[in-house]
Amino acid sequence: MNRNRLIIGLAFAVLIGFLLSAFVYRTFRQMSGVKTAPVQAHIVVAAHPMQLGTRLDANSVQLIPWPSGVPIQGMFTRIEDCVGRALITPVAENEPILEAKLASMEAGAGLPATIPEGMRAISVAVNDIVAVAGFVIPGTMVDVLVTANASVGGGATDSMTQTILENVRVLAAGQQIQQDRDGKPVAVPVITLLVTPDDAAKLAMASTEGKIQLALRNTIDTKLASPAPVMSRVLFAGRAAPPPRQPGSKAAPVRTPPPFVIEVITGNKRETKTFPNP
Repeated sequence: MNRNRLIIGLAFAVLIGFLLSAFVYRTFRQMSGVKTAPVQAHIVVAAHPMQLGTRLDANSVQLIPWPSGVPIQGMFTRIEDCVGRALITPVAENEPILEAKLASMEAGAGLPATIPEGMRAISVAVNDIVAVAGFVIPGTMVDVLVTANASVGGGATDSMTQTILENVRVLAAGQQIQQDRDGKPVAVPVITLLVTPDDAAKLAMASTEGKIQLALRNTIDTKLASPAPVMSRVLFAGRAAPPPRQPGSKAAPVRTPPPFVIEVITGNKRETKTFPNP
């Protein structure tokens, strides 16, 4: 009798343990399947596409939800922190407004806001030829060449073409600071370039003393070629003359080529004739 009770007690304990284990297993499985919703923050983005130089206001930006665990360097979480500042790069709709895309509050708006500190904007007069048929537009990169008269010594002058600036960014074409989306050429009388103060002085001197020519280059080609200047007397000289013979030097002896020797056979007669070699 006691043995049967013991067996029944053990069976009941095993059943209770199994039920408890199943309950614990199901509880942990349910807990592991629950996904915690990420904590949401907000980020300031552009409400519509805007060009560089645009001053931001409350209607040009908006707040959208953003995961707080995925911050972007320079992001804004309040609209009032970026209102009144100008863009130094174009932005698309819903593109985040970042500190690196904005000019300082004191920079104002328009073209002045797009000029980095330590740089200068200087304009040069152009035509269709100088501006590469109108393809020198905002955002393109150019080299600046100047043709002028230069001293070659002894009081003589010669026309010379020299590359004075390389890899210079075009800020504006006429009064347009935004590039056409299709890259269409623009015929304008003035091009504005972004240069250092030293290069601004070079460009001003070149515009006054010579003739400016712009050479359009690929925007991803940043290598400096530093080409040598070209002199007109070298360009149009053709084949160089042999250097003059120094006084006192002996002329090289003239070598006379050997004469032609021809053997003439007439019947049984052989005859050798000699002719001079011209």
